[in-house]
Amino acid sequence: MSEITGKLQVEIRDNLLDRIAEAEREGWLGEIEGLRVSLTGAKSKIEQIDSAASGRPVLLGLPTPRPAAP
Repeated sequence: MSEITGKLQVEIRDNLLDRIAEAEREGWLGEIEGLRVSLTGAKSKIEQIDSAASGRPVLLGLPTPRPAAP
């Protein structure tokens, strides 16, 4: 399962790189920033998958407390 997930994440990363290049060519400045944020997330997920596959611990981060309902 993680091999398939890893391949999918790599495809997503490659697609994001292509879309960033297109946005830069077309001058879509707002689009570039959003795609870069997505690219950072995809790279992070790939690192997590690679880490899990190698038997190293996966860092999940700390939970963020939700504000109390009024």
